[in-house]
This record gives sequence, C-alpha cells and structure tokens, in this order.
Amino acid sequence: MQNITINIPEIYDENIQKLIKMKITASRSEAIRIAIREFLHTEYDNLKLLGYFDRVELK
Repeated sequence: MQNITINIPEIYDENIQKLIKMKITASRSEAIRIAIREFLHTEYDNLKLLGYFDRVELK
C-alpha cells in the first residue's frame, strides 16, 4: 500500500469519527479507502456508459 497525506475539511473528519463510533468502519483510513474505491468504481462505470473505452486505447 502507498502511504499518502491528505487534508480534508473538519466536517468530513467529524462524520468519519461518527461512522467509527457506529462501527460502520474500523478507522479513518478504511473510510477514506472505501470512499475512493466507490468513487473510482462509479467513474469507471460512467466512462463505460459514455463509450470512453471504445475510443481510447488503455496502456
């Protein structure tokens, strides 16, 4: 895994802490990984629907 540093608005962190207390996620890192994974999955599906991969050769 790659280690990165990010800055997020305080309200995001407050809500992540609520998710941790509710035992929906185990940690801040896990919550952020889930959010990134969901974003990438959604964007990939959107690009497929738009035919992006039909027009561009991926390397």
